Amino acid sequence: MAEVSPQIRSRLNTLSPELRAAVLAKDVPLRTLGDLIGVLDQLIREQDA
Repeated sequence: MAEVSPQIRSRLNTLSPELRAAVLAKDVPLRTLGDLIGVLDQLIREQDA
C-alpha cells in the first residue's frame, strides 16, 4: 500500500474507487499533489499504450 500524506488523502478520496485502487496499486509515496498527478499521468499513458 502506498504512503499517502494527510494533505493528499482528501484529494485521493475524491477519485472513483477503481481509480483510487489503481493509484494505490502503484505503491509509490504520495506526498504532494504533483506526486498524485504524476501517478495519474502514468496510468493514462499506460491506457494509451
